[in-house]
Amino acid sequence: MAKEKFEVIKEAQLTNNCPECFNQDLNLTFYQKHTYGSFFHKITGDLSNKLVCNTCHSTIYPVSWTDDIERMFAYYEKTAIPAKKSSKPTLLFYSLMLVMIALVAGAVYLYISGAIQI
Repeated sequence: MAKEKFEVIKEAQLTNNCPECFNQDLNLTFYQKHTYGSFFHKITGDLSNKLVCNTCHSTIYPVSWTDDIERMFAYYEKTAIPAKKSSKPTLLFYSLMLVMIALVAGAVYLYISGAIQI
C-alpha cells in the first residue's frame, strides 16, 4: 500500500486579522501531495493549503475569510510554485528488474548451450 505525504511548498506569515480572535498572527501553508510506494515515488499535482491562527490555534476555513485574507491568499498562491509531476522508480524496482534480466539471460544461455531441450 502506498503512503501519501503532503510536503510543504511554501509558508507565509500573514498580518491580517484573525476572524476568531482578531489577532494579527496568521500562518498560511501550501502543500503538495507525494505518494511513496514499493516500486515508485510519485509527485502528484494535487495542491492543498491551510490557514492557521498562531494565537488561538484555530484553522480558518475559506468561508470565514475576509477580503484582505482572500487577496493575500491569491498573491501567495501565485508565488507557491509546485514541483513538476513525476514518477521515479525506487531501488527495489531496479533490483527486481536486474533479477528478471538475469533469469531470462540464464534461461537463454541454457537453451542455446543445449542443456534444455524443448
